[in-house]
Amino acid sequence: MRDALDERLASRVAELRVARGWSLDDLAGRTGVSRSTLSRLERGEISPTASLLGKLCTAYGWTMSRLLAEVEAEPPAVVRAVDQAVWRDESAGFTRRSVSPPHAGLRGELIEGVLEPGADISYDAPPVTGMEQHVWVLDGRLELTDDRTPHHLGAGDCLRFRLWGPTRFHNPGPGPVRYAVFVVLP
Repeated sequence: MRDALDERLASRVAELRVARGWSLDDLAGRTGVSRSTLSRLERGEISPTASLLGKLCTAYGWTMSRLLAEVEAEPPAVVRAVDQAVWRDESAGFTRRSVSPPHAGLRGELIEGVLEPGADISYDAPPVTGMEQHVWVLDGRLELTDDRTPHHLGAGDCLRFRLWGPTRFHNPGPGPVRYAVFVVLP
């Protein structure tokens, strides 16, 4: 059974495409995702992966957080841990928690990510070119490649960079890696 967040996400993705006057073929050309996959996503037949959402966000010039925030209720000033939105890509071994959801007029947000051992997520292009990120590893080990520059991070390490090209998050193991990402829009 699909959850309500996935259903709202499917509807929002379809609305964004239609609002831009793009056909499924247009969106497929902009994302490199097949027309049939996009159609199935918009009809709510499949759950999006982190990679697929990344490609859609790049086409729309949005962050993943903004897209997810579009399908969530307006966030309050204080977000209790039990109320923080959690999104999972089970097939990729990735869990994403919006610790401080994006809010109109604010440029920063805080995200918690967890990658299972061996998980490997790549994003072909930044959702917003020049977006600043701070990645702080809380537990475990993370191999983060920023625009083809590899970084090996352990617990307590923090990497600050701007998104200009592709990124890759990989957990070499042996256990899960938990990290915080602070996103600052340009």
